[in-house]
Amino acid sequence: MDHFPLKRPHFFFTTAPLPCPYVSGRLERKIVTELNGTDADSLHEALSRAGFRRSHSIAYTPACPGCSACIPVRIVVDAFSPDRTMRRVSRDNGGLIARKVPARATADQFRLFARYQESRHSGGDMALMGFYDYRSMVEDSPIDTFIVEYRDGDGNLVAACLADRMGDGLSAVYSFFDPDLSARSLGTFMVLWLVDEARRLELPFVYLGYWISESRKMSYKTRFQPLEAFGPEGWRHFGGESGN
Repeated sequence: MDHFPLKRPHFFFTTAPLPCPYVSGRLERKIVTELNGTDADSLHEALSRAGFRRSHSIAYTPACPGCSACIPVRIVVDAFSPDRTMRRVSRDNGGLIARKVPARATADQFRLFARYQESRHSGGDMALMGFYDYRSMVEDSPIDTFIVEYRDGDGNLVAACLADRMGDGLSAVYSFFDPDLSARSLGTFMVLWLVDEARRLELPFVYLGYWISESRKMSYKTRFQPLEAFGPEGWRHFGGESGN
C-alpha cells in the first residue's frame, strides 16, 4: 500500500442526512474533508486510493447508515480492451477533435452544460446552477485538474470532461455533452479517450467514481472491464452486480 505523509492533521466531518439523489426513498450522508494547504495533493492521492471522490476543494465518501450501495470503481488500463460496441463508438466519433485545456470555465462550456442538465437532469440541483456555480465546480480545485473539450469539424463544442490527474491515474470528475447527439454515445467515448490518455501517460487506472446497482445511470461503468472496486479488502476485481 502507498503511503502519503501529511504535514498537518486533517479534520473529517459528517454531513446532515439529505434525500439520496440515486436511490429513491433513502437518505444520504457523507464524510467530508477539505483539500487545502501544501499537502492537498498528498491528501487527495491517499483518499482517492481509499475510495473518496473530489468535488470542488472537498473530498468525500458516502457514509449512509444501513446502505453500502455506492461502490468506488476504476478501470485497469493496461488490461482494458474495447468491445465491439465501443469500437463502433470510437469510429462514429473519430472526426471529433479533443483538446486538453486548463480548468477554466468558459461561456461556451456553460451553454453546453446548461443544455445537458435541462435535457438529462431537469429539476435536479445541477439544473439550477448559474455560470458562477459552474465556474466554481470547474475552477475550485487545489490539485492538477483539466478539461477535455471535444469539437466537431466546424469547431462546435459537443462534449466536455472535467478530470483530475493523480499519481496512479486519471479521475473522471464530471462530463456532459450535446443532448441532441445522444445516439453517438459521447459519454462512453469520453471514457475511452481517458483510457487512451492514461495509457499514453503510462498511468495504470481511470477512476470512474461510484457504481450503484439500483441506478440505471451508473450501469455503463461495468462495461469497461477489467474493473476494480474498492471494499473492505481494498481494490479487487469487479464484474458488476454479482461482484465477481
